[in-house]
Amino acid sequence: MERGLIKQRVDELQFCLYQRALHPELFHIHRVKKIQQERYQAEIWVIGLAHVVMVQCGDQILTELITEDAELLPKVGLATSFRFRGERDHTQAFKDDMKYLLSTQVEKLTPQLFPATHRDYVHYAQDRGMFESFPDWEHDGLEPFSFVDFDARDHEFHVHAFHAFPDDLTLLKTQSIFEVGKPKISLDW
Repeated sequence: MERGLIKQRVDELQFCLYQRALHPELFHIHRVKKIQQERYQAEIWVIGLAHVVMVQCGDQILTELITEDAELLPKVGLATSFRFRGERDHTQAFKDDMKYLLSTQVEKLTPQLFPATHRDYVHYAQDRGMFESFPDWEHDGLEPFSFVDFDARDHEFHVHAFHAFPDDLTLLKTQSIFEVGKPKISLDW
């Protein structure tokens, strides 16, 4: 069966950070967004209840990946990887003043709180970022979804992602910042 079409579970997801681009053929991509800034370019893919974010500045490329199956992915260029559990922060510096910052949270909600939280995120996502729901995986009237919002600044690319798993009453939240360094100051008189 094609990857990305099997129902995903939050406890099977893994974070990977690469110092390279990943090929789109590796994923079932539901939605794509390309962002062009003066100092960098970025691309976001929603791949089920997961995502890929690639940021390129000059010849340096960083790729953030949330996936359920890291075993089939390349090991070349893998900077770090870990399973999602509770809350976690990660910071990593790279050449040419590139820096990557990540904050993650796996939030298990009560049966009373999850529906209202789910509804609030679905409503908020209507006018922002990228939103994709998965009606085939609906549970108790709630559709799992991926919502990826972003803010493209001059020397930073901010990404806020929310992946909802109604079966588990769980939200996976990630906030990442790709810093591309400060512009060089030229004192040409």
